[in-house]
Amino acid sequence: MRHSFLIASLLCCLGAAAGAAPPPPGDAALRAAAHAAATYRTELIKSLGKMVSFNTVADKAIPFERNAQHLGFKQYLKDEAERLGLDYTDHGYVMVIGLGSGSERVGIITHGDIQPVDPSKWKKSPFELDKTSEAGRLIGRGAEDDKGPIATAMYAMKAIKDSKLALSKRLELYVYMAEESDWGPLTEFLKTHQAPQVNITLDAEYPVVTAEKGYGTISVTVPPQAPAAAPGTPSLSAFGGGFFGSQIPEDANATIDNATPELEARIRQRATAQGGMRYTFTRQGPQLLVKAQGLAAHSSKPEDGVNAISMLADALSVQAWPNTTAGAMVHFLNDLIGTGMYGDKFGAMAYRDKFMGPLTVAPTVIKQGAAGISLHVNLRRPQGKSTEQLTREVNAALAQWQAQRVALADVKVEITEPWLQKSAPQVPTLLSVFSYYTGIKNPRPISIGGGTNSRLFPNAVSFGPAMPGTVYSGHSEHEFITVKQLMLNLQMYTAVMVELAK
Repeated sequence: MRHSFLIASLLCCLGAAAGAAPPPPGDAALRAAAHAAATYRTELIKSLGKMVSFNTVADKAIPFERNAQHLGFKQYLKDEAERLGLDYTDHGYVMVIGLGSGSERVGIITHGDIQPVDPSKWKKSPFELDKTSEAGRLIGRGAEDDKGPIATAMYAMKAIKDSKLALSKRLELYVYMAEESDWGPLTEFLKTHQAPQVNITLDAEYPVVTAEKGYGTISVTVPPQAPAAAPGTPSLSAFGGGFFGSQIPEDANATIDNATPELEARIRQRATAQGGMRYTFTRQGPQLLVKAQGLAAHSSKPEDGVNAISMLADALSVQAWPNTTAGAMVHFLNDLIGTGMYGDKFGAMAYRDKFMGPLTVAPTVIKQGAAGISLHVNLRRPQGKSTEQLTREVNAALAQWQAQRVALADVKVEITEPWLQKSAPQVPTLLSVFSYYTGIKNPRPISIGGGTNSRLFPNAVSFGPAMPGTVYSGHSEHEFITVKQLMLNLQMYTAVMVELAK
């Protein structure tokens, strides 16, 4: 279902529907955008490289206000803003970089924090902008999400300043430092700070995002189980995988006690039939260690990745396992989730919306500890069901499974509302600029599975940085932005700012 939705949305964006082309941007916008592209390519890439060098992952052990990496990033933004002739205001978690004056303002919303990263999976350090490993690509954590957009927006503002345009509205670039981990400080900030009247968020996809699915989590723990297998019987003694909650897991592992050669052969055969997976099998006495490697992706787009947790559980489904702690977890995964992405096995939970697409369900993190094995499942839900109904359906499926298998502990179901922007006056301008610079005729607004800070600002929609139909690399272990896309974004952001603030 998800693939048909994407195809339908893309056809719409590519102009499958007939209609008049939007008017092109004005001459002032085109001149400023051309100046930006001709003048600031080298400086923009250099600035992005400096931003990437700061490890701005949230650190629970170090408060934000004492985190040297976050403070260093903020100081760099301040210095860069001053060098570019832009004003800068520090509000703690939120920085505002501005150009111009006036009571009417246009907000450009971004974030400077990033998701966790596994350095062992990168050719170079994820905090060094890699410009050489892959031709035409700038590889580094934050290159697409969201430091690339920050650097691009700043140089768009610099190009507009160079052009000495008489703007009637003030431009304000908001950089929030906890978007990936905690929206609380931004919510509190906006209670007393008057936000701009019109806003665009640079944290999603083109052409224009006017709807976002709600975010949800299902957390369960299989508590330690009494020995459930006779001596010498094959059983699972460990199962784990994943890195963080909003990433499709690339890695998973299992340990099988008393694994016979025949059992190993059957698991290998089933694993080989899976697409996009790599497995290693290692013997340690009577134990068989199985490691699975899939492909990481943003959990809002599970179709872009290969879920190692789901696939490993499926590879182990060659037999019914004794209800050890790990065995029960594998049964849970195979019984309620499987290798699909849409909740079809999770009771009556599955549904879809014509515009926002289907509910997606992805196991993202499994950890083993003294209290048992815990599982984090990530949901992205469209409009079409109430939160109460969806929560009831999840709990009903969990109750039925427990009645048939084992009792779970620490069960938590948290589901947020989907978001739909029904009135944003800047949408025609954004579509016009996008159409002019891409050649894509008759673009239409789209919905995404991710959640951005658009929903916290008035009259906000998202505008890039990812093109429709491409794989979004943010949250993956191979995050990048192409030089071509970076420069295209620079032209479009510059033109949009001029058009909205003229």
